[in-house]
Amino acid sequence: MPKPASEKSERFNIRIRPAQKAMIARAAALSNKDMTDFILDKVLPEAEAVIKAVEKIEVSERDFKRILDLLEHPPKPNEKLRAAIAALPDTI
Repeated sequence: MPKPASEKSERFNIRIRPAQKAMIARAAALSNKDMTDFILDKVLPEAEAVIKAVEKIEVSERDFKRILDLLEHPPKPNEKLRAAIAALPDTI
């Protein structure tokens, strides 16, 4: 199915063996999709899953409560922290 002319897009090139391209083309045809739509339908959900897996941080309930407690009641700065703050430039 042709894309509307007003839709912005970019080209993405990959090198694959002829047999791989033929298999993708056949699967796309059997799915009634062009190769681009077929590939994007398979690749984009996987890309989202990888990004979520890397960017998501899970902590135990105990650790979460500790984090909240530290945010609400931060410890007083010790000598090392005061020295590190003093070493910072006036403008960052």
